[in-house]
Amino acid sequence: MPSYFEFFCGGGMVRAALDENWTCLLANDFDHKKGESYAANWGSDALVVDDINNISIPDLAARSNEPVDLAWASFPCQDLSLAGGGAGLRGERSGTFWPFWERMKGLAELGLGPRIIALENVCGTLTSHNGKDFSAIFSAFSQIGYNVGAMVVDAAKFLPQSRPRLFIICVHKDVVIPQNIVASVPNPNWHPRALLNAHEQLEDADDKWVWWDMPSPSKRKKSLRNILDMDGADLAWHSQQETREIISMMNETNREKLRKAKKLGKPTVGTMYRRTRYEAGIGKVQRIEVRFDGKAGCLRTPAGGSSRQLVILVDGQRVRTRLMQPLETARLMGLTKKYTLPENFNEALHLTGDGVAVPVVQHIADTLFSPILAAATDLDIAA
Repeated sequence: MPSYFEFFCGGGMVRAALDENWTCLLANDFDHKKGESYAANWGSDALVVDDINNISIPDLAARSNEPVDLAWASFPCQDLSLAGGGAGLRGERSGTFWPFWERMKGLAELGLGPRIIALENVCGTLTSHNGKDFSAIFSAFSQIGYNVGAMVVDAAKFLPQSRPRLFIICVHKDVVIPQNIVASVPNPNWHPRALLNAHEQLEDADDKWVWWDMPSPSKRKKSLRNILDMDGADLAWHSQQETREIISMMNETNREKLRKAKKLGKPTVGTMYRRTRYEAGIGKVQRIEVRFDGKAGCLRTPAGGSSRQLVILVDGQRVRTRLMQPLETARLMGLTKKYTLPENFNEALHLTGDGVAVPVVQHIADTLFSPILAAATDLDIAA
């Protein structure tokens, strides 16, 4: 089976995607709470809960006597996020990209560079420091012998959650890339304008850049209503007064969405977030923004009240609201009922909000990683 290292592994959502067909040789995260969740679901044989700076290149090399097939890194996004402080790859959190890269560079120098290196992060990576951070990532891997390409994949293609993320896929120069998974020009399904703009700023990209071309997934089957629990006896719905206060925080645009939902004549499910907005004549004000488009908003880590997503159920003139529950957020990330969540409410929300959508990883693995590794295996046999 193909082997892999996973850095910044969180609760193991990449492992949930790869587990049956891949062998995990290392799973690393510095967060002890996430490490507990990882161990509860996958065991601790491959788990190292420690700062990535404390994992040595010789230790990585000792875990496999040949290059691993995949090294995955969902490195921290806070400094790259549009809502973050803008520190980018120089930031304390997102700057942990560089220790990861140093370990990949060290393995490459030993002749043990992973066949595939995959990075996942927020789309703000493309525009951070006017594209310079994305250029730095490209240059860093191209300099150590990798061909590099990127895609933006929205989890909404697979799950009822709006969650666009950037995936940077690097393949070692010694690995032959099958031509049926690359395109000569960008594919708008995976390469939006922001990525095209970032690509235009790259230097010496002509012979190192790859336009990855995955097939589109089949039509999404799971609906938001399938995932959200509307009938549970133990659900903590808000009081009528609390719901009125929530509605009072909507601006006219969002109240109009609510009025339309009331007129549909059938129970309608939506989701809401609190947002701080600037309004002329008022200044900064907290608003409730609602959506009834069949998708949840992008899950977040619960740093404050505004990062906790709300559920709204409209049935005629009756409106009910409540907090989204951890089990619901797990389903929105593609985790199955077998997955064990932390018992603490906020810890569970933090785990799911900070993860990578499972079916997205599965699709990338099936349509890109597997063909690449199959071609590499065929070449090894021929040699």
